[in-house]
Amino acid sequence: MNKNLTMEDRLSAWLSAGFRAAFPESPETAAGVAVAPTPQEAFGDYQCNAAMGLARALRKRPADIARAALAAAAPNPEVARAEPAGPGFINITLDDEHLARAAMELGDDPRLGTPRVGEGRTIILDYSSPNVAKPMHIGHIRSTVIGNALDRLHRFLGYRVIADNHLGDWGTQFGILILGFRHFADAAAYETSPIEELERIYVRSYERTKSDPDWLAAARAELVKLQRGDEENRALWRSFVEHSLREFDRIYARLGVRFDLTRGESWYNDRLPELARRLMERGLARESDGALCVFSDDALPRAEDPLWKQEDGEWKPAPCIVRKSDGGFNYAATDLATIESREEEFAPEAIIYVTDERQQLHFRQVFHIARRLGARARLIHVWFGLMRLPEGAFSTRQGNVIKLERLLDEAEARALAIVRETSPEMPPEQQREVARAVGIGAVKYADLSQNPQSLVTFTWDKALALEGNSAPYLQYACARIASVRDKYAALFPGRRPEDWPLRFAEPVERRLALQLLRFPDAVRRAAQQCRPNVLADYLYETAQIYSRFYQTAPFLKAEEGLRESRIRLCGIVRRALRQGLDLLGIETPDRI
Repeated sequence: MNKNLTMEDRLSAWLSAGFRAAFPESPETAAGVAVAPTPQEAFGDYQCNAAMGLARALRKRPADIARAALAAAAPNPEVARAEPAGPGFINITLDDEHLARAAMELGDDPRLGTPRVGEGRTIILDYSSPNVAKPMHIGHIRSTVIGNALDRLHRFLGYRVIADNHLGDWGTQFGILILGFRHFADAAAYETSPIEELERIYVRSYERTKSDPDWLAAARAELVKLQRGDEENRALWRSFVEHSLREFDRIYARLGVRFDLTRGESWYNDRLPELARRLMERGLARESDGALCVFSDDALPRAEDPLWKQEDGEWKPAPCIVRKSDGGFNYAATDLATIESREEEFAPEAIIYVTDERQQLHFRQVFHIARRLGARARLIHVWFGLMRLPEGAFSTRQGNVIKLERLLDEAEARALAIVRETSPEMPPEQQREVARAVGIGAVKYADLSQNPQSLVTFTWDKALALEGNSAPYLQYACARIASVRDKYAALFPGRRPEDWPLRFAEPVERRLALQLLRFPDAVRRAAQQCRPNVLADYLYETAQIYSRFYQTAPFLKAEEGLRESRIRLCGIVRRALRQGLDLLGIETPDRI
């Protein structure tokens, strides 16, 4: 098996050659020929619908195009049958012997047949990005776990990934916080619970700005001093950042999340005046009511121009403010400077931002302006829907905002109760370790199994379910396979199932082997589409097929050879499930 090509790749290349041979006068028509898994087993193992898309260009009936391509295709030993069907589909069924051999080769490969398509290519992933001096809450979970899954997926595919935690560590809130700190800080509380104390101080100081003009003026003066490099204010600001980073890193350690860079907005401050000068010099920005704004250049239809928006059926200008009327730079300026800095330092092929849906207009505007400034990297905004509780959205005023650490504590506590009930004989320390993996995994998977753009309603019952599409269900499948392998080793010491070939005595065995061949394509598709749920769906389907296999085919009591084939197949399934869950940032204990 060519380790640089998946089964889908090989079949697509084979059919593409058939299309080119059948229609040599139009070789470009084969460019989009690709196969995909069939929606139903009755249609074979893989399917191609390229003939229908080529009908207009070739001026032929799709069914005739499909027949001609198949007739021109070279013999393929991996294919048992390839036949036209319906209005122009091509259905492909693999040869059982070659399917078994491909599954064995995949199982022997440390990468499970996944090609390193990202070799020599760099991407930057910008995710999580909490604000300094504020605790991380449940609203941060989606950016963090989706971003980390995309990070892991791209690294596995061979990309050089720069994971950047772009902190909110600058801006007007720090003038309010510094002033409040000087008047309201409790030294002991700041020492023991710095982030909670900073949050308390900020709320109190902010409330006073709304009723006391002198306090607001004093806060603005403290901000100016900070921006101009006042050493006392800078020292306080550094203290806020350092305490925040320690708190953030503790949460990230629990989640198994690591970053290559942690650079806040302050990192790019020195670049902002020059950025504004170039925007004006190139005629991209002009002053409006004292602010520096970028307006539409009328080069695009309004529906495609991010500097226009539709409200109540009417198109209205949506200029991007780069510098406010008070002279302060805002997020757009910082993000533009960040793109330029990243390109200079890392020359990335793409920069991927993972934020919530409310920032769609902001990034459309920033990307539009960055391209007009000459940005070369592909700029991608992976936006996600918000997370909510069954009773409604999170709200500070309603008091139902859940701090992220408390969510993780609750997840581990609930998982521990389940582990104690299902495995009372397990040593207490092991119970706690399994509960940690199960609880954290449940929280992550409850998010990652959803389309990122969907609104997620979080419920404990669904997240921690041992049945259905949940992390515990997949973790339990891995543990159950480990138990089968352990029993085999005890009954047949010294034997290696891998010394026997795979063979299919039951249809479910063939179905499971075929599913395993689709692992590398699921990984690649999840990364390309920036949708970890594609991999989650694959893992759930794999576990379901394995469950049918486990229930219908005897393992340890089967005859010699078939017994080893089935145990070997179990081992490959476990490797695929464990690797897939690891790419989602989820651990797989040997026992649950």
